[in-house]
Amino acid sequence: MQSLPEISEEPELTQEAEAVSVAPLSNTPAFSPLYQQIKGLILGSLRSGEWKPGEAIPSEIELAARFRVSQGTVRKAIDELAAENLLLRRQGKGTFVATHAEQQVQFRFLKLVPNSGARGSEGPAQRDIMDCRRARASNDVAKALALRTGDTVLQARRVLSFGGIPVILEDIWLPANPFKGLTAERLASYKGPMYALFETEFNVRMVRAEEKIRAIAATESHAALLKVTLGTPLLSVERIAYTYQSEPMELRRGYYRTDTHHYQNDMS
Repeated sequence: MQSLPEISEEPELTQEAEAVSVAPLSNTPAFSPLYQQIKGLILGSLRSGEWKPGEAIPSEIELAARFRVSQGTVRKAIDELAAENLLLRRQGKGTFVATHAEQQVQFRFLKLVPNSGARGSEGPAQRDIMDCRRARASNDVAKALALRTGDTVLQARRVLSFGGIPVILEDIWLPANPFKGLTAERLASYKGPMYALFETEFNVRMVRAEEKIRAIAATESHAALLKVTLGTPLLSVERIAYTYQSEPMELRRGYYRTDTHHYQNDMS
């Protein structure tokens, strides 16, 4: 097991008042709550692969002993990681590293909801992989993936249908090196979510994403693949997905039909 630094919480403080001095960084506060430091240490173990997706992490008591802090401090750190969908609590079983194969995580980045019914009520999407090939990164793709223009990327296109009706057209770009061996056949044969494939077979875990959303009119290509008329209003969603190390690992441009679905983002 990887050795991590210990943090002492002596003298005794209430959980609300817990704060320890940290080395000052530019534009950062001089104090960090203790539970946030514990959260950072747990996140470091996730980044290093000490606990794999789907595996149980040590209990709160074990982590409290490991970091020499109270169980309540560990619990608060784990609560935040669970709220961010990085950890999953299972009643009576413990806390596990979240995986994109989990039902509650599958729709973390997909915010499209049917007008009648909840997210996921239509069941899994039917996926039609149109293409997956090696290409040279254009300027905008290279910038999004922190590559150089002309670097090799994998470019895929697929259509997601629900109830036999095409609803989402996606163009996807991935850096070539981490995804060696990925083909259209491999994408088509995998039965789970695409991010679960990346996680289990390529050891690439997407943990957060940034999106840009705008309205566009369907082009001839969009219209043909989504079976709508030319000029039909579509929702364009451009997403960059990142790993634990904040490395951009995917650029995805999705075109969503909005006649039977809508974009829903739950905020708190």
